[in-house]
Amino acid sequence: MIINFRTDNDDEFIPENQDVMINFANDSSFSFTFWNNKNKMPQWYGLESIDLLYISLAVFAADRIVLRSNSIDGWSRKMELYIPVLEFEKWELNCGLLEKMISFLSGDYWTFHFRKRELTAREINHKERMEKSKKIAKNYDRVCMFSGGLDSFVGAVDLLENSHGNNLFISHYGGGKGTKEYQDILKERIIKKYGIETRDFHQYYAKVVNGVEDTTRTRSFMFFAHAITVASSLGKPIDLLIPENGLISLNIPLTFSRFGTSSTRTTHPYYLKLFQKLLNNLGILITLKNPYQFHTKGEMLLNCMNQDFLQNNLDNTMSCSHPDNGRMLKETQARHCGYCLPCVIRQAAIKKSGFHDESSYRDNRFVSGETAKMNLNSYRMGIEKFNPKYAFMTIQKSGAITENIDQFTQLYIRGMNEIMEYLEDIE
Repeated sequence: MIINFRTDNDDEFIPENQDVMINFANDSSFSFTFWNNKNKMPQWYGLESIDLLYISLAVFAADRIVLRSNSIDGWSRKMELYIPVLEFEKWELNCGLLEKMISFLSGDYWTFHFRKRELTAREINHKERMEKSKKIAKNYDRVCMFSGGLDSFVGAVDLLENSHGNNLFISHYGGGKGTKEYQDILKERIIKKYGIETRDFHQYYAKVVNGVEDTTRTRSFMFFAHAITVASSLGKPIDLLIPENGLISLNIPLTFSRFGTSSTRTTHPYYLKLFQKLLNNLGILITLKNPYQFHTKGEMLLNCMNQDFLQNNLDNTMSCSHPDNGRMLKETQARHCGYCLPCVIRQAAIKKSGFHDESSYRDNRFVSGETAKMNLNSYRMGIEKFNPKYAFMTIQKSGAITENIDQFTQLYIRGMNEIMEYLEDIE
């Protein structure tokens, strides 16, 4: 699939054999809110970071409009993207690295073609408004991803309990229920609890108007790119914290069937290593850090630095991979399905922690239908095949791990034990 992207209406470039054209300057093609941000930052964004943002939007758009079912193997697609950039030479030098990184993330084959562009009228207008604004900018010391999930909530609590200085939280949401409302509830609870400001939370929206593919493995790349672009305005080296439990980041399927839609490589060590190398090569002063890389989700809950606040807000977090699927059943509120892998890991962690769980699950006993029953059988097959003796090899299944092999191995074993203990209660 050959997809051409434009950032303004004056761009007339058309590649040979173009299949689709998406214009980011036209909301009827792709809708996003980054340039609507009214929060005052110390300076304007780095040009390389702006390029990264648009590239991430392009990747996400392609991911949404090209159906996996139309590919030869029913999964991996061939994507050829034409994207205008501000820092053409830098992206030409790092094109191969970007292709390798995104191909690993999504399981597809990506080719990028770049062309030189200048700032658009919308970007110039935004830059001038920022520079003329009389608001006092807040100089943040670190940036933290805030998805509305249980891991990100624990990450925010631990950060606010244990850090000095100013923290900026970045959220993203798309269409449908199950994301924004949870982010909003948790944001208000955190503001009230820790006395921080509303402007310490940035929330961005992006949606492909005609997106039909539901797997969207690359959404996290776009989420990260928003945070990186905002952080670039701080004009100094910044840590970008990505709170996610180490078991899910390893992306190890319980059986081969788990290489499907619920699998995610968002924080896999190999992916983060490639991403960090790309940032370094581009001169973007951001360091990606997952403070829970060697913690299971249960251990994150047990070690959370405010146990009462965590208990009181468990049901305000969303972990499900498809929280809005209840709309097919005419449900009006988003909730956990109860049987996808993230839901199972969540419930296993809560059981280990001993917390009382008042979260709403559509079916956490695996009785509602074929998908739930198939998932349960898949998990049980994976557990039967699990052998701690070979764990050091199993952790290599989803991507090469060359450092801290023993720590990752022990993490995997502990995470599998959490899941096994939870599933023992399922009849």
